[in-house]
Amino acid sequence: MGTPELISARSPRIAAARRLARRNFRGKERRFIAEGPQAVREAAAHRGGDGEPTLTELFATVEAADRYADIIEAAGAAGARVHLADAGVLADVSQTVTPQGLIGVCRFLDSPFEDILAVKPRLVAVLAHVRDPGNAGTVLRCADAAGADAVVLTDASVDLYNPKSVRASVGSLFHLPVAVGVPVEQAVRGLRGAGVRILAADGAGEDDLDDELDAGTMGGPTAWVFGNEAWGLPEETRALADAVVRVPIHGKAESLNLATAAAVCLYASARAQRPRRAG
Repeated sequence: MGTPELISARSPRIAAARRLARRNFRGKERRFIAEGPQAVREAAAHRGGDGEPTLTELFATVEAADRYADIIEAAGAAGARVHLADAGVLADVSQTVTPQGLIGVCRFLDSPFEDILAVKPRLVAVLAHVRDPGNAGTVLRCADAAGADAVVLTDASVDLYNPKSVRASVGSLFHLPVAVGVPVEQAVRGLRGAGVRILAADGAGEDDLDDELDAGTMGGPTAWVFGNEAWGLPEETRALADAVVRVPIHGKAESLNLATAAAVCLYASARAQRPRRAG
């Protein structure tokens, strides 16, 4: 597809993209980086609530542009500016050990919390006090896979647009509404007001997930509140929930990591909410 037009790390376009690795610049520009073919493909197909394309700019190596010609075409069709860049220069922007040669610049896409409540959600993941960006992105991916209606990141959680969070979501960031910066009390109050039952996931929970399923109490609208992997949920957050639920450990494992526990809880709710087949 030709020769690279961006061959210097000092290029203003490259420098602007590289700055988005820092949270203060992301907030100022309201832009973030999506890296790799899956994330860029999803970004190219996504439009914000205002109907405008989410992907605004795409940097690609010549090799990646040839390999992922369909993504380059989709990005151009979405109105993104496409730049060919030297592989070494683009690696300077990359946040991965093995860059894949595609880096997109995207507009912020989080949704107002009120918009999430307005659609009467049936399954929501609330990330309260989740500080690890990889965990946040992976839980978002689990929520997407389980068919959740939305994800809420509280003001005590990691930045949604951290490159590690975006990468760990593997494109799911572009699939479902996400609200950010919501105080946990406001999130719980709003969801409960929308008719959603609040379940806090905690390894020391009083209620057992299996018992909840057996009792048939999980078929209604549900929000799962997930906490920090190292120390769980603080007592004041646990007190806000309608029930504090533990995932049972049937073997000898000491515990489950956050993303695994979130997947179990979200899929349990998704299964309980699914209409039973006749016969």
